[in-house]
Amino acid sequence: MMVEDPRSVRLRNWLAHGFLIEFLSIILFPFLMIVSISLRTGNFSTGSLNPSQPTLGHWYMAFGLEYTRDDGTVVPPRFPVLLWMWNSIKVGMVAATGVLFLSTIAAFDFSRPKFRGRLALLDSLLLIQMFPTTLALVAIYAIFDSLGDATPVLGIDSHWALVLVYLSALTLHIWTIKGYFDNLDPALDEAAIIDGATPWQSFRHVLLPLAVPILAVVFVLAFIGFVNDYPIASILIRSETKMTLPWGRACI
Repeated sequence: MMVEDPRSVRLRNWLAHGFLIEFLSIILFPFLMIVSISLRTGNFSTGSLNPSQPTLGHWYMAFGLEYTRDDGTVVPPRFPVLLWMWNSIKVGMVAATGVLFLSTIAAFDFSRPKFRGRLALLDSLLLIQMFPTTLALVAIYAIFDSLGDATPVLGIDSHWALVLVYLSALTLHIWTIKGYFDNLDPALDEAAIIDGATPWQSFRHVLLPLAVPILAVVFVLAFIGFVNDYPIASILIRSETKMTLPWGRACI
């Protein structure tokens, strides 16, 4: 049995920890510089890492809050940043929930039941997701501009119109959830059906509890994508109070 020299083990530990500390320092230095610049008075990008007169004025303005200077002057916010953030979260949550619901149902239909044309439909979804939504921006604007004449709630400058467009992003998530369902043993839901469960009950009480991890991943990925979206929001949203954060930030 080989016995390692304790000094050699300690040396390797010191080297490993030293490398990690140096690596983290290199990564965190730009972040610390950004924080330092944000705490400096005025718009100066040069100075020490530790500001001599730190201020939270830039943070107040970034979040769209009123800021009182040292001389008592109240600086009003120029843009409703917190409202834009809330719009992004609201639209992202609603759209991500809708995408998760629709993609889960569709993934189950493509994974378990066998029907004619199933593979052709799956291949079609794979081809559709290869084309970015930005290629259809002109068509999206024309469709919702005309749709607003009949149904204003789904027209231009409506969050519901934005959600409706975001729901079209479910093709990739259908493939993701279907792949997870395919890896679950079909004997589980077949046993439930033999015991008298309907296909919906086997899906609700057998497959869904087992698919919680992939459903959480899909929801988070969809939510992040919608919150960070700029092109679609820029053509559908017009008023300042309804802008999402990426679209409003681009207008600053």
